[in-house]
Amino acid sequence: MTMDPSNRKLCGIGGAVVTLALGLVGCGDDGTGTSAVVTTTDTPTLPGTSTVDPDPTTSDTPTDTGVIATPGTGETTVDPSTDPSTDPSTDPSTDPSTDPSTDPSTGTTMGVLTDTEGTTDTSTSTEPSGTSSSDDGGDCPDGTIVCDGDTAQTCDGMGGFTDVVACPEQCEDGVGCVECTPGQFQCEGNGSLKCGDDFKWYPYETCDGLQGLSCDPQNGYCLGSCAKDMLGNSYIGCDYYPVSLSNLHETQPWNFHYSLAIANTANTPASVTITKGGNMIQQVMVGANTAKVVNLPYVDALVKPTIDNAGPSVMVADGAYRVRSNQPVTVYQYEPLEYVINGSFSFTNDASLLLPVNTWTGNYIVASRNHWIANGFYNLPGFYAVVAKEDNTLVKLTPGATGKVVAAGGGVQANGSGMVILNESDVLEVFTASGGGQIPNPSDLTGTLVNADKPVEVFGGHKCTQVPVGVQACDRLEEAMLPIETLAKEYLVTPPLIPTGGNVPKAQMIRVIATEPLTSITYDPPQNGAPAMLVNVGDWSEIAANGKDFKITADKKILVSQYMQGQDAGGGSGDPAMASAVATVQYRDSYLIHAPLLYEKNYANITAPMGAAITMDGAPIGGFTAIGGSGYGVSRILINDNADGNHTFAGDAKFGVSIYGYGQYTSYWYPGGLDLEAIPQ
Repeated sequence: MTMDPSNRKLCGIGGAVVTLALGLVGCGDDGTGTSAVVTTTDTPTLPGTSTVDPDPTTSDTPTDTGVIATPGTGETTVDPSTDPSTDPSTDPSTDPSTDPSTDPSTGTTMGVLTDTEGTTDTSTSTEPSGTSSSDDGGDCPDGTIVCDGDTAQTCDGMGGFTDVVACPEQCEDGVGCVECTPGQFQCEGNGSLKCGDDFKWYPYETCDGLQGLSCDPQNGYCLGSCAKDMLGNSYIGCDYYPVSLSNLHETQPWNFHYSLAIANTANTPASVTITKGGNMIQQVMVGANTAKVVNLPYVDALVKPTIDNAGPSVMVADGAYRVRSNQPVTVYQYEPLEYVINGSFSFTNDASLLLPVNTWTGNYIVASRNHWIANGFYNLPGFYAVVAKEDNTLVKLTPGATGKVVAAGGGVQANGSGMVILNESDVLEVFTASGGGQIPNPSDLTGTLVNADKPVEVFGGHKCTQVPVGVQACDRLEEAMLPIETLAKEYLVTPPLIPTGGNVPKAQMIRVIATEPLTSITYDPPQNGAPAMLVNVGDWSEIAANGKDFKITADKKILVSQYMQGQDAGGGSGDPAMASAVATVQYRDSYLIHAPLLYEKNYANITAPMGAAITMDGAPIGGFTAIGGSGYGVSRILINDNADGNHTFAGDAKFGVSIYGYGQYTSYWYPGGLDLEAIPQ
């Protein structure tokens, strides 16, 4: 019951050691403080802290007992306002009664009890627990609580006690009767509870049998490779919420599939369970180090509105699927997966790398694109979607400067603001409105802030749009948004390769989005026309038709979104697609990625330190071209089809991977993977 799971050897996935953060206890840290009066933890709070602390067990607020705890350090100091040892009248230089050389007691100096190991108990009491102050000739200060086993005794300042209470659970010096000691764990039903810094029990983790977890009654925490303290913070996890989102079903035959590619990163088979609400959908086995494609029904209420009506915004109960595995896996969603079936073509494809639940937070900023009125009639909206993990999740929506023309509905106002309650697996999908028919349309959800009091998942995208407007043809956009906590200040952006041969990049559009006011931005090498300053939170600027590789550096966190241009912009294949750029600080030294079969061509952009040794499927990657003075280079490589679409990348240094593919008038694009550690501002 009292063991901290951080004492275990953690984080092994495929032999790699994963650093824990975002509210998880780090390897080798016992998670407890040292004070006898106030126990603090070094466990960082879970993300989402600007609106809520999802894990109340990690508070740094000490009990007011005259001891000041330094948050995040486990260190304590004595508050001079409550510690009688700081009273000048007891200065040993003036008061012989406090001179250790004349005090018959041992191990005490100026009211501080020193044990035989030389450590210091900074309790305001000068007595060991359960003893009266009269034992050594000094008085226990009035009101101080000392423990005698599980009995709490309140000193009267004259050598006796004003109150003696038998605690039903346990006693804590300086506090009294408490439920537990911070850092303790215990099982309750199929869950694990953790004791918070307020000496109360809080839910820590559900020991889900579908994730191969069970609660250890001896130690009080979940056991299994999918346990919270065993998973690192990356794109690899055991619990996901896929969701089919807005698409242009109205103008083409829909024998194409909304599909998941589930890649097993473990050396043993993974049992994967897919549910929707309370309904079982599928159970599949995914072999060790392989991938399996699973087709799922579209959720029509989210895929539409119809082509001539860009709204309303909707809240769909149980609109998301849930994927749980008993081994760590990666999950990608494709809508649709194929671009050609039996001579029929889909022209509105895109895909997302899904983020596992253990990396979700309550803070996001949206990337999307402008509402588009096609042929002066068809209303084709940009969108974002929010998916809840827990019941009674309060979601607050704050539009940016361009996000205030919205198709109202689902609790969202026409000006883009709203407060919406979501239950587990509910989906809120917010659409742009026409904004008066201007071209380009001013309605754009980019820069909208999504804040929730519990962890959520957020997607940004577009039903179908030209990039830029006027360049054929329109295509669907979709990308999972990265939590603000995981964003950073340095990114490398590299355009995709033109699929007609040679090493010629295809110019991309790049949006830089501010998460803080007065954000200064620089570029290496310099980029003409690129923004140097974003003034307000949610402000964004677009770097148009840029075919260069460069580094973006900001003095505050930014989100960087990349957009592939339409087929007529060059290359003879492909169409708009969307991907989130990955901060260099979130690069990894190994990846398992999925490149879907049946596309004309799949590619990877590899960004790595110059001179690093990088391999794909064991074969070395060469041809790196330097990116300005960043010290990094980029190599664009063709990914040939194999049996299942899985490919491994590895390096002797951390590097980035971006995956994309082309068909006729369609494409997809997503980051190949990333770490999702909390990055300080």
